[in-house]
Amino acid sequence: MKGRVPGIGQVVNGRILRIELRRSTAPWAGLLVLLVALAFLYGLSGPWWKGSELWTAQWTSAARWERFLLAFLWPLATGAGALQGLRDHRSGMRELLATAPRPAWQRTATVAGASALTLTVAYLLVFLVGAVQVIAGDGYFHLAWLPILAVGVLGLVAGAWLGMGIGRTAPSALTPPVLAVASLLAMVSLTVTMDQGAGGVVPNRIALLSPALPEVNDVFVTVAGRVSLGQAFWLLGVAATGFLLLAAAERRTRLLALLPLALGAAVALPVLPSDPARAFVVDTAAAAPVCSGQVCVTEVNRARLGTLVGPGRDALRLLAKLPGAPGSVRETTGAWPPRTQGSRRAGVVPVDFDEAGFRGDLTGADLTRSLLAGAGTPPCEGEEYESRSRYVRELAARDVAAAWFLGDLRPHLRSSSVRAEVDALARPAWNALRALPAEEQRARVAALRAAALSCDGDLLNVLKGGTR
Repeated sequence: MKGRVPGIGQVVNGRILRIELRRSTAPWAGLLVLLVALAFLYGLSGPWWKGSELWTAQWTSAARWERFLLAFLWPLATGAGALQGLRDHRSGMRELLATAPRPAWQRTATVAGASALTLTVAYLLVFLVGAVQVIAGDGYFHLAWLPILAVGVLGLVAGAWLGMGIGRTAPSALTPPVLAVASLLAMVSLTVTMDQGAGGVVPNRIALLSPALPEVNDVFVTVAGRVSLGQAFWLLGVAATGFLLLAAAERRTRLLALLPLALGAAVALPVLPSDPARAFVVDTAAAAPVCSGQVCVTEVNRARLGTLVGPGRDALRLLAKLPGAPGSVRETTGAWPPRTQGSRRAGVVPVDFDEAGFRGDLTGADLTRSLLAGAGTPPCEGEEYESRSRYVRELAARDVAAAWFLGDLRPHLRSSSVRAEVDALARPAWNALRALPAEEQRARVAALRAAALSCDGDLLNVLKGGTR
């Protein structure tokens, strides 16, 4: 029928979409996002960036880690979008297109759709790379990561559309680089604010408007549902404003295009939590205990239970020599610092799979020795957090305590940088302890355990019979 207005399905058809994919910046933006994300995850992160190790630990951390990368990917998307928004101005066809009978929104839908398609594919490909590794590592499967991933995709697309709208509204060669730099500064500052919690300079609700999330430090922490909901409302407003700015031809229309942005903020801000502690919460399903008798791990690490059961039972049997001996071996869900109450219960031997003594393929006697280090207590000092001398002295005391239960002193999981120093302290302390009567030896090790549970004093001095 003549004069009939074509629907969206007729406008964004395969032929027109293929043309846009060939002639627009959309495929290059998608490729850039994909390469930069993989560069961070495999190249620039490296072993020194601890959070990158958690990328493939489980589904939620994989989704969250990619959201952290939005601090760098969102500026790329907005900058590329702004470059695309300059196309009509650069080609000199802006006035000509304004006189065409075809509605502006139809042409806008095709351009925006091409960008959304390539960016979505790039974002999902990055997640797929991580998901394959999660599956290969027997990662705990669930679907709670879907909102985190979906908001990330929406955020990337919204950033590109906003960039397109701004590029068309302010058609200057400086618009793309200025917008990209401004976006980067905003993303980094808001992400740092979220990471600092209540100590940040920006209110938590404002910081949570950022599509980027803080760096992942714990596989047992997830994003609260109200955060994903509030961010979705806000980003839908951002996307709508970008789309309308791209289609707008008059000043009044451009002003009206800002309404979705304001509406999105008005809806999102009351939904987003003002308390940082309510934004990122414990994933109770992931942290649920899975037990075999007295030995328990979390649901996330269910696959490691079989490896831990034998050494765990051996460690409990040997620790029974001490008064007030622990009665169970349990995985802890707390990260640093290890002085938290949850990891320092007298009745529990804690297991933290992020610590060197429990990582990787450790099994059998080596795993038992890790459980007996410090007479079944978590470490107090950390090489990168405390003084080196205290760290070395504690390592020596913890090794001697494990040796007392097992009957031999062996170097155990020490980094090459401290091995010689630890050995120089541990061997004399071990020889001195073995020279004592059996009851005195037991009293010294029990005193070391008590001191380690409270992180009170020098453990090596306690082992030698001195004061704390």
